[in-house]
Amino acid sequence: MLISHAVSDQVLTVTLHRDLDVTNRAAGALQIQALVQAHRPTRVVIAVPSADPTPATLSTLARAHRMCASLGIPIALSGASARTRRLLGVSGG
Repeated sequence: MLISHAVSDQVLTVTLHRDLDVTNRAAGALQIQALVQAHRPTRVVIAVPSADPTPATLSTLARAHRMCASLGIPIALSGASARTRRLLGVSGG
């Protein structure tokens, strides 16, 4: 299982169970996109598996951030280092 999710009080929480690589980063991004489109949350929190994610994981997070920004949905990262959050321009979760 690549990701899991929960929805509570219109907040979508997505958990990445492991760092992504080039073979599964697109699948992870598409899964997040489908969850956002299905649930239309007011906020998205993504829990990452490590404080400093792999480049493929960062790519997926950047794609999710752009998609959420285009929909006006705030996004936050849980478990990420301050450096990672600054790189993506998101808050902590």
